[in-house]
Amino acid sequence: MPPRQRLTPADRRAQLLAVGARLFAARPYADVLMEEVAEEAGVSRALLYRHFPSKHALFAAVYQQAADQLLAETRLDPADSLVEQLVQGMDIHLDYFVANRNAVLAANQVLAGDPVIQTIMTNELDMLRTRLLAVLPLADESTREAVSGVLKSWLVFVQVLCVDWLAHETCTRTQLRDVCVGAVLGALRPLVSELE
Repeated sequence: MPPRQRLTPADRRAQLLAVGARLFAARPYADVLMEEVAEEAGVSRALLYRHFPSKHALFAAVYQQAADQLLAETRLDPADSLVEQLVQGMDIHLDYFVANRNAVLAANQVLAGDPVIQTIMTNELDMLRTRLLAVLPLADESTREAVSGVLKSWLVFVQVLCVDWLAHETCTRTQLRDVCVGAVLGALRPLVSELE
């Protein structure tokens, strides 16, 4: 083990998250060992377990950090067309999914029934829906409720389609993005006349 560097608790946690994120991206969830995380971080297992009591806790923190980063990088600006906003948001997410295939597959397959991981994903999808609703030209509350339901269903559709694509790559990345964007535009068109 390399000599341990003295860090503040916040810096140590950030370091452990970075090592965990790298390992969960590189290998399937089952192949990531906490001992390896400690070794790569240059810390004892006891110190690692003080910050993260289990591999699940480390993964959940890594996934929460990724969800927060994706939300921060997804720019929804009413000055841009809806298509531009959707393409930008899809590209940000697909970049992460491709770079972190194993982590995304773990969250959506291995840990699919886990309430902590599901809460992280649900919260991100809800925040994306709220932000999309804020930039759409909605005539009234009734239209807003209908569009909200469409967006919620669309976000789940995108999640399932992207996970399937990560596992099987049945089309190109651009085709996947365009299918997702086209699906929501088609679904919203009867409800929102001012699209694009």
